[in-house]
Amino acid sequence: MSSRAEGAGVAVPDRVFPALERLPGIRRYLVAFSGGLDSSVLLHLMAILRPRYAAGLCAVHVNHGLQPAAADWARQCRTICDDLGIPLLDLAVEARPGPGESPEAAARRARYDGIRAVMEEGDCLLTAHHQDDQAETVLLQLLRGSGVAGLAAMPPCAPFAAGWHARPLLGLTRAELKAFAEAQGLRWIEDPSNFDTGLRRNFVRHEIMPRLRGQWPAFARTLSRSAAHSAETTRLLDEIGAEDLAMVAGPRTATLSIDALMQLSPERLNNVVRYWLRTLELPLPSTAHLERLHEDILKAAQDSAPLLAWPGAEVRRYRRLLYAMWPLPPHDAEQIVPWDLAAPLELPTCGGRLVARHSAGSGIRRVLLKDRPVTVRFRRGGEHCRPAGRGHTHELRKLLQESAVPPWLRERVPLLYLGDELAAVGDLFLCEGFQAGEGEAGIEIEWTFQALAPEGISLNG
Repeated sequence: MSSRAEGAGVAVPDRVFPALERLPGIRRYLVAFSGGLDSSVLLHLMAILRPRYAAGLCAVHVNHGLQPAAADWARQCRTICDDLGIPLLDLAVEARPGPGESPEAAARRARYDGIRAVMEEGDCLLTAHHQDDQAETVLLQLLRGSGVAGLAAMPPCAPFAAGWHARPLLGLTRAELKAFAEAQGLRWIEDPSNFDTGLRRNFVRHEIMPRLRGQWPAFARTLSRSAAHSAETTRLLDEIGAEDLAMVAGPRTATLSIDALMQLSPERLNNVVRYWLRTLELPLPSTAHLERLHEDILKAAQDSAPLLAWPGAEVRRYRRLLYAMWPLPPHDAEQIVPWDLAAPLELPTCGGRLVARHSAGSGIRRVLLKDRPVTVRFRRGGEHCRPAGRGHTHELRKLLQESAVPPWLRERVPLLYLGDELAAVGDLFLCEGFQAGEGEAGIEIEWTFQALAPEGISLNG
C-alpha cells in the first residue's frame, strides 16, 4: 500500500497522485484545509511530496462562521501550516442559505465561491474527497433519482475557475487515511456537525454505510467503479450534446432554436438541453421540469412568452427561441442612476452592465456631455424616440418589439438621458440629434445583459 518519499522517511500511499502527474502547466497547488482528518492527511502528503513538484504549495482555510469554535479552528490550521512551512490563505465567507437551499449546500457554494475568487491561472485546487465520500455521493444521487451525470459523482480532476480541481485521494478509503494519520501522529479537528445525522449525508455515512460494509466489505470500491462507468457514459453523452448544440443553437448567446430542437428525439432533446445548461453554468432541471419544458414551453403558442423556473435557473421562450438565465432580480423602474461614463456601470436590479467607449464618428456626440448630467432610467410607459436616421418618432414600446427584445427584458433596458432628454436606448439605437457626425468625437455605449449568460450578451444584433 505504501512507499517511501525521497528524503522524507515517511510512508506515503502509492495511489495518491496519478491524477496530479497528468495535469499540465500547474504553477501552484492549493490544498483545501479544514483541519479535519481528511484534509490534514492531504496537506501532510503534499508537504512530504513537495520536492517532486516544481509547483508552489499553499493551503486555503474557509471560515464559514457557522460554529462557535470556528476562530479557534482557523488558528489551529495556521499553526499546523506554520509548522509545515506552508503559506495559508484564511478566507471568511457568508454561508447563509438562499431560498430553497439547504445549509449544507449553502456552505458548499460559499466555500467554492470563496476559493474560486483567489485562484489564478495555472492553479490547481486539491480537495481531500476519498473513496467513501464517492460511495456516499453515489448513494445520495441514486436516492435523488439522478441520471448518469449525477451517478458519475465526483471526477478525479476537472477544470475549475482559472485552473483545475483535483481529488487525489479518491482511490483511498477513510480507514486508510485514518491509519496513515495515526501512524504519523497527526492532529486534526473534529467538527461536531459531522455527526449530526439530521443531515442526509451524515445519516448515510453513520447509519447506512456501516451496515452495507458489514454485508459487502468492498462496496465503496464497487460503487466508485460504477461512478467511473457513469462518468464514461457522461463523456459520451456530452460529445453527442456538443454536436447537437452546434445544430440547435439560436442566433443569440444562451438561446436554442425551438424549430431545430423539435427535430430531435425526446432523449436527444433532453440531453442537449442538459448539456446547454451546464455550458451556461446553470443548475440542471429535474425530470418533472424537463417534462414541463416539453409540454408548457416547446408546445406553447407562438405569441406567448412562458416561463419555467427551478432553483437557480429560468427558461423562457420568445419568437421560436429558448432562453436560459439566472433568476431575474426584482427591478425598480422608478430608479434614476447617475453615471459619469468613466467606469462601467453595474445595474444589478436589471441584471446588466453599461460600458462607455471613446469613438470617432459614431455614438453620442461627446460635446453634448460637457454640461448635461448623464442618468440611466427605465421604462415607465409613454416614452418616445426618433431613432437617428429615421424620419418619424415612435413609441419606445414599439421600437423594442421591432428589435426583438424579449418581453421580460423591455422594462430592464437602460435608457440614457442627457439632462431630461432621452439620448439612447441601451445600445440598440440613438435618438435623433444626439449622434456624432463623421469624424466627430463620440461615446459608444455597450450594454450586456449578464443574467442571460455568465459572460453576458448583447441584444444589439
